[in-house]
Amino acid sequence: MRAFFEGIEDLFVNGLFWPYDVFRFMENWWASNTVNWIFVIIGIIAMVYWLNQLKIFNDRGEEDKSITSHSYL
Repeated sequence: MRAFFEGIEDLFVNGLFWPYDVFRFMENWWASNTVNWIFVIIGIIAMVYWLNQLKIFNDRGEEDKSITSHSYL
């Protein structure tokens, strides 16, 4: 099991997070957090899209608003 968890560590440290090593040595805060700002912007866009889709379904009346929408309730 130790080798399994070391493999996961190696995947994330040496594989998936290697772009962050470049940002670690930058002096500019804005430049080093560019990736985080991009993720925040993508999240905001996704949230606005999702809320618009919910409003569309709500306006059409397709939303099931019954109190017991599931049989186990």
